[in-house]
Amino acid sequence: MYYTTGNYEAFAKPKKPANVDQKSAHLVGGGLASLSAAVFLIRDGQMDPKKIHIYEELKLPGGSLDGVLHPGHGFIMRGGREMENHFECLWDMFRSIPSIENENISVLDEFYWLNQEDPNFSYCRLIEKRGKRKEDDGKFTLDPQSIKEIVDLWMTPESHLDDVKINEVFSEEFFKSNFWWYWSTMFAFEKWHSAMEMRRYIMRFVHHIDGLPDFSALKFTKYNQYYSLIEPLVKFVKKKGVNFHYNTKVEDVVVEMNGHSKVAKKIIMLEDGAKKTVSLNKNDLVFITNGSITESTTYGTNNEAAPPTNARGGSWELWEKMASQSPEFGRPWKFYKNIPLESWFVSATTMTLDKKLIPYIEKISKRDPFTGKTVTGGIVTAVDSSWVLSYTINRQPQFINQPEGQIAVWIYGLLSNIPGDFIKKSITDCSGNEIAQEWMYHMGVPEDKIEEYSLNSTYTTPCYMPYICSYFMPRAKGDRPLVVPNGSENLAFIGNFSETEYDTVFTTEYSVRTAMEAVYRLLDIDHAVPQVYPSAYNIRTLLNAAYYLNDKRKIREYHMPFYDRMLAKFGFKKLKGTWIEELLREAHLI
Repeated sequence: MYYTTGNYEAFAKPKKPANVDQKSAHLVGGGLASLSAAVFLIRDGQMDPKKIHIYEELKLPGGSLDGVLHPGHGFIMRGGREMENHFECLWDMFRSIPSIENENISVLDEFYWLNQEDPNFSYCRLIEKRGKRKEDDGKFTLDPQSIKEIVDLWMTPESHLDDVKINEVFSEEFFKSNFWWYWSTMFAFEKWHSAMEMRRYIMRFVHHIDGLPDFSALKFTKYNQYYSLIEPLVKFVKKKGVNFHYNTKVEDVVVEMNGHSKVAKKIIMLEDGAKKTVSLNKNDLVFITNGSITESTTYGTNNEAAPPTNARGGSWELWEKMASQSPEFGRPWKFYKNIPLESWFVSATTMTLDKKLIPYIEKISKRDPFTGKTVTGGIVTAVDSSWVLSYTINRQPQFINQPEGQIAVWIYGLLSNIPGDFIKKSITDCSGNEIAQEWMYHMGVPEDKIEEYSLNSTYTTPCYMPYICSYFMPRAKGDRPLVVPNGSENLAFIGNFSETEYDTVFTTEYSVRTAMEAVYRLLDIDHAVPQVYPSAYNIRTLLNAAYYLNDKRKIREYHMPFYDRMLAKFGFKKLKGTWIEELLREAHLI
């Protein structure tokens, strides 16, 4: 397997791999990673789809990408993933998948046209004092020391960041900046999360620094991501003949290790409650989605809180058994154990039932939510909320069967064990109705109207997800298994708990990238995987980021060692008339 930049071979059909007709594939988990692997096996590996099996513990596919009408609970979105134009593997795949609404165009076509006609943009990212825009919203408000700390983290090799936490590389002043408000609430980073992962994020998305305050960097689907992304994938692979096995819990994958060689020899599962064993040889490829951020989710109602739980669930139990066979299969306990009680655990979906709350939504978003176009443009965060409450309203309707006149709102609290400002309880202990009241309070709804509106104008379903932040727990090299472990002949790990270079977890791109790499490696496909967009190595991008991180100040106003040394060495007179002067002017730094 190898990487490429550019599009020379991006759309060229690879040659059929040797012996693929003798091979089969077994995919553990029915989420985006497995569905993507099935697509690449069919499209690029030219494997017989009838020899592909997907094993899913639940009654439906999709994994953590959901958006459904849940019997007894109502409409539910546990979360969503922001997307951008440089998700190279994601868009490579979706160029081949027909739209669910129009089979004559691809999902990529549909997504591209939508975001060209209705580009994403937020008019208000931070609010305070019950619905008022924060005065310095739009600025990063980073002091020179905080900017230096960002640069220092950037310059630190990943190998020096094993088990290092974010609050071990940044001082307290950094956490008071708007940059941290934008960053932590957009990506769900906590102070005690992995500094290694934060560094990857900064390097991976440095080309979007200027779009961080207003979300102009982001792109969204028309409907929730289950309908817009998962359903087209499922329809495509089912039509091809891929076999789905629901209500199937894979309990173990037995791997035979002989010297350097690793061969998966047996899958042990419960299918509809019955014990079943699948014997394997080197021609039977196994792809495991190890771990899950939405494993063991519980649901509440408008009147009841979602019950807290720390049950491991099938995906973590399977990874534990895999890890017991070889240290090369990772350390799952680093991610799911010892998650602080203050962490994010709860999200909620609020459906507005009438138009009483619409004026408060419009006041902040500056948009009519019923136009079918962008509403908030991303999350809005109440900076004076003790929960660090954020909400988002995407294009409406979010659900294909959503009643006319209703708006779907997604709410989450970054801190889970602290009493609210209106509802004096932690978000973990709150019913849907109480979460809606806390949201309304920070939206600026008069206090004497909040209870009435929450009872008659909304219905809210809370979800408790014990492992939703597990991706970001501090980690070291080897804690996540390589996509294809050393010496593996038929076994791969895919999804956000496997390890690939440079890319960032908690993204749709990571799931698709690991699936693509796994398929290309195990089938020895002579075709490149698109490289992670190398914006971190582009001097224009870096200068642009410097301009915006410093809130659009000129270089003479900086007080940072890096720039001081540069000026001392070159001086503006020496730069005059050179390409460096041209680059600095282009970035508005001089």
